[in-house]
Amino acid sequence: MHVSQLWSYPVKSMVGGTVDSIEVTPLGISGDRHWAIRDLERGGIRGAKKIGDLMKFTAVRTGEAVNITLPNGAVVSSNDANVNSALSEALGISVALESLPADGNLQHFRRGPSDSTDPMVELRGVFGRDEDEPLPDFSVFPPEVMEFESPPGTHYDCWPLLVMTTSAVQALRDALPESVIDMRRFRPSMVIDGAEAGHPEFSWKGRMASIGSAVIEFLDPCPRCVMVTREINADIPQDRSILRHIVRDLNQNLGVYARIVQPGAISVNDSVIFQ
Repeated sequence: MHVSQLWSYPVKSMVGGTVDSIEVTPLGISGDRHWAIRDLERGGIRGAKKIGDLMKFTAVRTGEAVNITLPNGAVVSSNDANVNSALSEALGISVALESLPADGNLQHFRRGPSDSTDPMVELRGVFGRDEDEPLPDFSVFPPEVMEFESPPGTHYDCWPLLVMTTSAVQALRDALPESVIDMRRFRPSMVIDGAEAGHPEFSWKGRMASIGSAVIEFLDPCPRCVMVTREINADIPQDRSILRHIVRDLNQNLGVYARIVQPGAISVNDSVIFQ
């Protein structure tokens, strides 16, 4: 097996792009999700679980800044004085682009208020579950995400790496021939080629692998949420059937979480060697 794709997402919940190599630290990919959107009306950092249109934006890092392409094609930089007003106008709500706090300020990461007073309504909205569908096993998530929007020090939803296989993507295309199965829906950090057919990564929990000069440990399969259904552009429309298949036929999961055991560099075409 080898690495076929590496992805970088400079802004949480916006579309990113592929890169040739990454540096991984115990907190994740260097520079990944360095920025996030704060909802100035409801409070808290918010991703596309709550602000679905964020997945219509594309972010590309340029040095220490980030260029964001809005749904209408206009580009705004994090260095521009009008960046917050441009994002707010495009989203239709008042927001601010914020970077990870250099001082580790915990308040930055605290969850904002729920959108519903009914916890089940809130969770079903976040995870995109119909009333007759189960919610995920929450024990696979780090405990700090009960209090914080993301593990403090990061803008990740939970774990620092999300790994998918080309086998899993092909299995989705086979199962859902009418759907647009595009990698941008699923937001992997790393895509591995050369694995057996189907969803082999579901069996990797607890195994460690050397990739480049780094070592990672595979954790639980990733429970999927409403984000995989979101519209990205006219060619990748909203599609709830994808999540229905994942919940019904894949035990709610697609891809596998991982954490960094040994920091290092990972490049496209690096071998994946299980220890």
